[in-house]
Amino acid sequence: MDLKDQVALVTGAGQGIGKASALGLARAGADLILVDINEGTLAETAAAVEAEGRRVRAIRADLGSVADIDRMVGEGTAAFGRIDILLNNAGVTRRAYIMDLTEEDWDRIHRVNAKGVFFCLQRVAREMIPRRSGRIINIASVAGKGFPGTSNAIYAASKGAVISLTKTAAQQLGPHNINVNSVCPGIVRTAMYEGIIKIMSETEGLSLEAVEARAVATVPLRRPNEPDDIANMVVFLASPQSRNITGQSFNVDGGLIPD
Repeated sequence: MDLKDQVALVTGAGQGIGKASALGLARAGADLILVDINEGTLAETAAAVEAEGRRVRAIRADLGSVADIDRMVGEGTAAFGRIDILLNNAGVTRRAYIMDLTEEDWDRIHRVNAKGVFFCLQRVAREMIPRRSGRIINIASVAGKGFPGTSNAIYAASKGAVISLTKTAAQQLGPHNINVNSVCPGIVRTAMYEGIIKIMSETEGLSLEAVEARAVATVPLRRPNEPDDIANMVVFLASPQSRNITGQSFNVDGGLIPD
C-alpha cells in the first residue's frame, strides 16, 4: 500500500480508530494533517506520526463547527499544498434506551456524526475537484445497518446518514475521479467502547469482564476489533489498489451482521 507523497487529513485523530489509521497511513508513506478537539491526545498522535518519519500538522478543531472545518482545511492545504485523502472519523455517542434520548442528544450526536462528516467531505472535495483526484473514507458503523446492539437509536440514525451520504457523494464526485467509501466497524476496543461497557456494567450490576464477554459472544469470530483492524481497511481504501471501488460501505465486524 504505497502512499508516498500523499497527504491525508484525519479527523478524530487523537485516539482509537483515528490514531490507528493515522499511523497506518503514515507507515504507508503519507504525510498527515491531524485534527481533534482534544489537544493533549492530538499532540500524542502527532508525535507518533513524526516518529514514523512523516511530516505532520496538528490542528485543534470542533468538527461540528463549519467555521472550524473551513479553517482546518485552509490550514492543512497551506501547510502541504493539497489534500489527497480524507478520513472522516470523528464521532460521538452515549449509551441510552430509545425512550430516554433527548433533543440535546439528537443535536449533539448529529452535529458531529452527520453535519460534521458532510461539511468535511464537501470542503475537502472543493480542494480535490480541480486536481481531479481524491479518496474520501467515512467511518460509519454497523449501527447504521440495523445492528441491534447499537449504543442508541440516534447514533444509529447518524451512521445511517453517513452510509447514505457515501453513496450519493460517490455518484456526484465520481466524474471528478474522487472515490468515496465508508467503513462500518462492529465492536472495537476504543475509549468510546470502554465507556459504554462501563455504563452497562454499572446499570446492570455485572462485572466489566462479564459485559464484554456477552458482547463478544455475539461475534461469529469471537473477538472484537482492535483499532488496527479498521485502520487496515482505511489504508487499503486510500491506496491505488482500490482505484475502482467507490460508493461502498464495508463491514469490519467479525461477522456480526450479515451484509
